[in-house]
Amino acid sequence: MARGAVLETKFMKIGMAQINPTVGDFDGNCAQIVAAAKKAAVQGAELTVFSEMCLLGYPARDLLEKPAFLEAQDRAIERLRDELRGTPAVIGIVHRRGQGVGRGLFNSCAMIQDGKIIDVGHKSLLPTYDVFDEDRYFQSGSAPLVTTLQRRAGSRMTLGLSICEDCWNDKDFWAQRRYAFDPMEDLVRRGAEVLLNLSASPYSMEKHASKQSMLSAIAKKYERPLIYVNQVGGNDDLVFDGRSMAFNARGEVIACGPAFEDAVTVVDLRAPPVATELEKGHLAVEEEIRRALVLGTRDYARKCGFKSAVLGLSGGIDSAVVAVIAAEAFGPQNVTGVALPSRFNSPESLSDAKDLAQRLGIQFHEVAIEGPFTEIKNALSQVFAGRNEDVTEENMQARIRGVLLMAMSNKFGHLLLTTGNKSELATGYCTLYGDMCGGLAVISDVYKMMVYRLANHLNAMNPANPPIPQSSITKAPTAELRFNQKDQDSLPPYDMLDAILKEAIEHHVSADEIVKQGYDRAIVMKVLRMIDLNEYKRRQGAPGLKISPKAFGTGRRMPIAHRFREY
Repeated sequence: MARGAVLETKFMKIGMAQINPTVGDFDGNCAQIVAAAKKAAVQGAELTVFSEMCLLGYPARDLLEKPAFLEAQDRAIERLRDELRGTPAVIGIVHRRGQGVGRGLFNSCAMIQDGKIIDVGHKSLLPTYDVFDEDRYFQSGSAPLVTTLQRRAGSRMTLGLSICEDCWNDKDFWAQRRYAFDPMEDLVRRGAEVLLNLSASPYSMEKHASKQSMLSAIAKKYERPLIYVNQVGGNDDLVFDGRSMAFNARGEVIACGPAFEDAVTVVDLRAPPVATELEKGHLAVEEEIRRALVLGTRDYARKCGFKSAVLGLSGGIDSAVVAVIAAEAFGPQNVTGVALPSRFNSPESLSDAKDLAQRLGIQFHEVAIEGPFTEIKNALSQVFAGRNEDVTEENMQARIRGVLLMAMSNKFGHLLLTTGNKSELATGYCTLYGDMCGGLAVISDVYKMMVYRLANHLNAMNPANPPIPQSSITKAPTAELRFNQKDQDSLPPYDMLDAILKEAIEHHVSADEIVKQGYDRAIVMKVLRMIDLNEYKRRQGAPGLKISPKAFGTGRRMPIAHRFREY
């Protein structure tokens, strides 16, 4: 194992190319790959390493079942063989094996040099937890790839290639492992001098610190330099944060790519240690979330063909935060905010909405819903005769607003952004076909208390001209669907609610264990009941951007019809 330390005395530069691929955009992805490889070569890189499935875009999901999609990828590989002459590269691809054998596909990496595919390696460990479902599509590789790079000076370098999950199974780092086989250990045993890992590892809060610790531990344990290259950008609900890293044989970071930006970073294996953004303290969790939401919103719109956005502005904190994110993602000139007041809205709410729009420089409209609300109630008056007004009339208002906002989306081609937070979606404090209408739920994975932290962070970024009116932050949260309504009429205080939700949703803690933490049993049972009863709403909601370890969406697969209850 001492060989790893000796290696660092050799002169060798490797390019880490964290690009932002679009699923299925083979021409665009090829162009990014070629440009990045050439940029790295100009900076002296002898090899450029890309991210997992970068040629296709990750995750491609059921497009992988379309033969035409796979054929398009194969044509793109042939193009890359020609265009990467003189710039050796390792790229993430899907490899097809013989018909009728297993699943027929591997999640793979290809070593391209001198216009040829020198070697192809396959991912050994296929994750099936959270948002991952790789066993649905891929056959597991029997062993990771050990290959040789023919260097310019005539010498050779033995490389050990792994793909994402392959490095998440070290027995000395994890107390419990998911798999019996350790691909990284196998690579070292077979003589790899440098360890490479191609990843498409989605962002979630505080994940980067543990990832850096894990990769550092592997490099130090095996006394091998380790190059980790991660995808960047948003694809549907997932946001990838980049942050590619290179470690020396002592486990020290010697180069790192930026967070939430595409970049080519060339590292000399002899380079001294550097401080990461995490170690410098430059990225507080609120700033991480801000960057993730802006990137995820921008890429969702761009990759789906939207150039502008519309959203309802209530004067409250949730719509204010979404508006700030939208203004950065689209440009303020491409964002329209709409106030939709009724008899129940206070004058302060409308003035706060106008103030926010002026501060951001976005377009603003006021469209009253009192007329349509009255007409619908009149239309149903005979049917509802003898019954008191209740949540039915409250939901009517939300659904009128949804109709009007969707009309503006249709008429002008705007992407409608929903403004509900995770606390509301978890408890069903939202209206199906009303405020849940839209194409993207920007903060659906952000708890209410974090929304407050985000709002204060956004204002602190520009203290001379804070974007969010202070009254939007300090006022008691309310849906304003009846007179004197407050969220806390129906919900526990948000600090308590969020803590219970996090335990139940992200940590799967039982009701009894949550109660043992000091929470009132009746409140805990009420919250758990609201989570269960509103699964049907969440199933019909707009896709949301994942920033937590367990978001509503593809990573959480709860049945709607079931009878298991803890309350």
